[in-house]
Amino acid sequence: MPVPSESEVLSTLRGVVDPELGADIVELGMVRGVTVGDGGDVRVAVALTISGCPLRTEIRNDVERKLTGVPGVRSVKVDFGEMTPEQRTDVMQRARKKAADNAPDTEVPLSTRIIAVASGKGGVGKSSVTVNLATALAQRGLTVGVLDADIWGFSVPRMLGVTGRLGGDDGGKIRPHDVPVGAGRLKVVSMGLLVDDEDKAIMWRGLMLAKALEEFLVKVSWDEMDYLLLDMPPGTGDIQMALGRLLPRSEMIVVTTPALAAQKVAVRVADMARRSYLKVLGVIENMSTFTCDHGETYPLFGEGGGQLLADELGAPLIGQVPLEPAVSAANDAGMPLAIAAPGCKAGAAFAAIAARIADELLPPVDMSGCSARMLAAVEERLGAATTS
Repeated sequence: MPVPSESEVLSTLRGVVDPELGADIVELGMVRGVTVGDGGDVRVAVALTISGCPLRTEIRNDVERKLTGVPGVRSVKVDFGEMTPEQRTDVMQRARKKAADNAPDTEVPLSTRIIAVASGKGGVGKSSVTVNLATALAQRGLTVGVLDADIWGFSVPRMLGVTGRLGGDDGGKIRPHDVPVGAGRLKVVSMGLLVDDEDKAIMWRGLMLAKALEEFLVKVSWDEMDYLLLDMPPGTGDIQMALGRLLPRSEMIVVTTPALAAQKVAVRVADMARRSYLKVLGVIENMSTFTCDHGETYPLFGEGGGQLLADELGAPLIGQVPLEPAVSAANDAGMPLAIAAPGCKAGAAFAAIAARIADELLPPVDMSGCSARMLAAVEERLGAATTS
């Protein structure tokens, strides 16, 4: 029996998938060489991301299993090596691109604009920005989903004054809490609306956190929305990486304070977003200045961090939210600024940010003139006429 060619061996190796990266080892560039001896002895050189990769044995077994089934192969030997940092970066980029190109179906409509509100570190007011921005958008007559993706540190329900467990619909999907806001409304989903005791710690590892995010996207009946805002946990961990895989059309707002230290940490979040093929929509500088009762303004947390970050990222500084006691009071009362204190400076800042997003940076998708909507409207009118 003739021995297989090297190209035939490579084709067979495309059936060996790295279970962590979700792509085959040939596509990922992990196969560094293939030799086929005259007697059918095959030798494969495989470069691992790290020498102590826990999937080493599984990959070897898969390679041997695939190749020993090829006619003409007498034996298989796998030689492992370790990638250089540059090669490792390239492999991760390929894996992320493949994940983004093969995103799973979710219940989030394709017409919904998705904004992930992220930060490099905790304590910069990311959750406050999320709920107040969502409320300001809803005040414009829009339907806005709010997904509390900070599974461990959920705070959205308390800030919005939403209580009670999430229910289900007739189709077995989770139904968001519906909160009317002015002419619009909010649809709220959070782990805090699924637990019996909000004071009890959620002790989950990273993969479980990513799975929880996936459940919130595929098993929640979101229905039609203009926007979906995700309150992301701080940092660049499993939830952030899962977002790039599950919702590759997401755009990211990076929240920072004026402090240079916060700005430097926030750069990492933007870097993670772009490596995951997510667009950075812009930067919001929170706690920018504090104004006393006598009118004097003080930069308590420094100056310029938001603009420096925006310049470094090549993204716009969407707005600056001043430090005001009204913000904390509204959050604690479960009554966002757009409702509790619309006339305060921070409330005006959120309204201006919402206006810039909705009118300029990321306007809602206008579906009124699409053929599917027009056909549905005609069918509805015909059905009503037939019934009458």
